[in-house]
Amino acid sequence: MDKIALISGAIFGLTAVIFGAFGAHLLKKKLNTEQLQSFETGVKYQMYHAIVLLVLGFQLNQQLTLDNYIVYFFIIGILLFSFSIYGLVLSSANNKKLKFLGPITPLGGLCLVLAWGLLIYRFI
Repeated sequence: MDKIALISGAIFGLTAVIFGAFGAHLLKKKLNTEQLQSFETGVKYQMYHAIVLLVLGFQLNQQLTLDNYIVYFFIIGILLFSFSIYGLVLSSANNKKLKFLGPITPLGGLCLVLAWGLLIYRFI
């Protein structure tokens, strides 16, 4: 599990930098201010949680089922939250908004909240 957390954290960190540069340079001309802010929110949350995964990869006990759930909830949360935001923003910029992604974003947020909650429980 530690390798999954470390590799996932590194991949999410790498892609957050790429997406951030993509948003700052290429999308700046294509997106309105609100869309750009939403895209940046996805990038920020992705990077914050990538760093958390890296720290957890060095700290958690891979033998504990709870630790596995924490890592999985962070990974799923990042994918659902940040990537649904990217999809919503990019599709709306092309006037083909993928509305089915709207309900996915809060599910990703819920997974992130669950991961943080389980982490608190683990510390207690």
